[in-house]
Amino acid sequence: MASEQAGDKSVLDERPAPFQVARDESVSGAHVLVVDDDPRLRRLLQRYLVEHGFRVTASASALEARQALGFMLPDAIVLDVTMPGETGLELTRALRTQGLDIPILLLTARGEPEDRITGLEAGADDYLGKPFEPRELLLRLKAHLRRLTPSAPADNLRVVRLGMVEFDPARGVLTGENGPVHLTGGEAALLAALSRRPNEVLSREEIAIALDMTEIGERAVDVQVTRLRRRIEPDPREPRYLHTIRGKGYVLKPGF
Repeated sequence: MASEQAGDKSVLDERPAPFQVARDESVSGAHVLVVDDDPRLRRLLQRYLVEHGFRVTASASALEARQALGFMLPDAIVLDVTMPGETGLELTRALRTQGLDIPILLLTARGEPEDRITGLEAGADDYLGKPFEPRELLLRLKAHLRRLTPSAPADNLRVVRLGMVEFDPARGVLTGENGPVHLTGGEAALLAALSRRPNEVLSREEIAIALDMTEIGERAVDVQVTRLRRRIEPDPREPRYLHTIRGKGYVLKPGF
């Protein structure tokens, strides 16, 4: 990653932020694993997150991160894409294959839409291009962690039945025959958006706004839909519940 930052002195500004982000008690004390081979950035991220109520474990490589994950499970991972040895993308794919479902936020100087889509395809929940404002990282982390925090049920949000699984949009919880089905933050947000308007076509633009993906584009929405189908469909290649409406968008059709 050192080569990425050549000439860039503002990946994370050491000066005080223009305004302070209020502490969010709903995610206070959450444990974040920060993985970056740049010692300066790693130190600054650790300090900033600790100042805002997080517990932080820092690793300098994918190997160190794997060792840390061998004895603890964080609530989220902030992961640099370009590191010596195993890259952040490779580690993300491996962790998802192993069933790890906590939020993963990728950091990289390569901020083009195609690079962000590659990160989402690897299984990341979010993608932040360098240089970035530390409070933007903080707010994105909080947003993903809040999606994992059960909230009080709302009277106007009904549980949606999708064959052998059911989704509670008020709590963001998907339940199957054998108990909870793990969703990433992006998958839960997508299913919640579709569940609030069942049997109604949502355009890719509407979904992108709901998922805060307007800067990435429609392909990122398609990636999230593909991932969600693997969670809810008996055969993702022949969708029964989450349908593509050519030229219009997607529609969720609950049923048995």
